[in-house]
Amino acid sequence: MSISRDKIEQVAWLARIRLEDSEKEALEGKLSDILGMVDQLQASDTDGITPMAHPLDATQRLRPDEVTETNKRERFQAVAPETQDGLYLVPRVVE
Repeated sequence: MSISRDKIEQVAWLARIRLEDSEKEALEGKLSDILGMVDQLQASDTDGITPMAHPLDATQRLRPDEVTETNKRERFQAVAPETQDGLYLVPRVVE
């Protein structure tokens, strides 16, 4: 698959970038190569192959779910300008 110069110009316009003619030529070749690789990947037979979430089947070490800090809400709300029923009151911004 290849990409046309018109498509490159359209994408450049959408991205709000200016490309010189030499850059357009270089991009045309590079993007066509990338799209060719994508075509090769799409042509491969993947029937019966289960998708992977990670190529190394790595698992993340998790820490125990324990409370590590004490509740300081009363102390924080004591210095707040206005609170009501444990909530912070803020001025209305949008009418």
